[in-house]
Amino acid sequence: MLPVVTAAEMARADQAAIDGLLIGGIRLMELAGMRVVEYMNDFLDDGIREGCRFLIICGKGNNGGDGFVVARHLLNRKASVDLVLLYPPPSLSASNTEGLASLEAYSRHSDIRIFESVTEALPFVMESPYDALLDAILGTGLKTATPKSELASPAREGIELLIALRERHASPIVAVDIASGLDATSGFSTEPAVTADMTVTMAFMKTGFFLNDGPRLSGDVRTVEISIPEFLLDEPVCRLIDREYAAEHYCLREISGAKHTNGKVLVIAGSRSPRSSMIGAALLSTKAAVHTGAGYVCACLPEASMSVMHTAVPEAIVVNQDMDSVLEKIRWADAVLIGCGLGRESRTIQFIRELLGKPEMSAKKLVIDADALYAIAETGMLREKLTLSNAVLTPHYGELSRLTGIPAETIAEDPINRAREFAAQYGVNILLKGNPTVLADHEGRLLLNDSGTEALSTAGSGDVLAGMIAALAAKGAAIFDAAAAASWFHGRAGDLADDVSSLVTAGGILDAIPKAIHEIFEREE
Repeated sequence: MLPVVTAAEMARADQAAIDGLLIGGIRLMELAGMRVVEYMNDFLDDGIREGCRFLIICGKGNNGGDGFVVARHLLNRKASVDLVLLYPPPSLSASNTEGLASLEAYSRHSDIRIFESVTEALPFVMESPYDALLDAILGTGLKTATPKSELASPAREGIELLIALRERHASPIVAVDIASGLDATSGFSTEPAVTADMTVTMAFMKTGFFLNDGPRLSGDVRTVEISIPEFLLDEPVCRLIDREYAAEHYCLREISGAKHTNGKVLVIAGSRSPRSSMIGAALLSTKAAVHTGAGYVCACLPEASMSVMHTAVPEAIVVNQDMDSVLEKIRWADAVLIGCGLGRESRTIQFIRELLGKPEMSAKKLVIDADALYAIAETGMLREKLTLSNAVLTPHYGELSRLTGIPAETIAEDPINRAREFAAQYGVNILLKGNPTVLADHEGRLLLNDSGTEALSTAGSGDVLAGMIAALAAKGAAIFDAAAAASWFHGRAGDLADDVSSLVTAGGILDAIPKAIHEIFEREE
């Protein structure tokens, strides 16, 4: 899985490469600039060829130095380059002064124009259609404490020029390392900020690409290797869940296996009263466990709804929600899911509280979702000595807000640290649903999942995910790995459910689960 780092972690790794591995800063810039040009060649429809025109706007730091290298390698491919300096040459660092001097020497033999300010460039560049615009202005050093803070000159004028040229000529913007104006850690952005079509980032993904304004501003993100090895990173490091990880934690059935050896799942879900019914949540989570490959699934439902489950999910066995029946099936199960559509009546809250305190429950892999999370919040159970190290809690931002008292808007701004803090404080595993989905365990591991799209924003999608987690855990994966792998499969199923994301339903996600699982093993073959 690829690392995902903060700006501070990236800066430490960069410095460690220079100090510990003796890789000079100029060498890093050279590798960065070369990689950007290689990816641009693939990104452009006809590649980089003689006659292509590019505009590069450079700041005074390392990001600007990368831009100088990009310019030189574009010229080596016989392209034409307009280079705009936002800061006067005397203010540049020694390495950047060297890079600029090289380009000035190139100007005697190649088609490059160097402008020493936006003002100087404006009469020459506004009517020029460019094959691409390159943003090498700010890099990852920008720190934006609040969203939409005002950006100072001359970076502001540089970004405004990129925006104006893109609007006028529809030229794509390629960001070198990160879109200028975007905070590499928080994903907050300044006003103005670059909206990139592609970001070529150095060494590792940045957390800011996934948070707040990051997905909108970053475009297609490509990570390039520039001799900053992964062993230089802090541990534990946040990682991005990928196809290989998901496949690794999906346990295939043994040839000699039987239903009771391929994962026994108990789903405690659903409620029914004269006023309402939430049996749909139970149906979705139970079906999801079946479709994810659990060998044996039992649904624990109100007696009045048993026939509905038998009809909709004939593969499942069904028992009543009385305590004796539930405890018997908990002892039977390999993994237990509790909460989907159970309701919030006082007797239900007490039922959940009693169940979570049972030793039979603490011995099992446990998925705690929806109304079970509500019951925990209402009763303050997290402050009690519950044994939840083998459980995963699956809140969305609103549910985590109820559990912690932190406003949902605050959680949404920094879901990575909020999940990490929650897991550490209460000694639990958490899957925080959102974009991205964040997973943190009680031992400090931190994972992100960005599979799927807005297709998952539909009623019942969370019930499907909960059932998938329970199935993977029952089949043999550790509870944290089950949650992480299920989140990836869930997102991929959402992608496959319909070509139009706004038409995807929870039922469509259910139907696409086998496709998502089949796809990874088909690729391995």
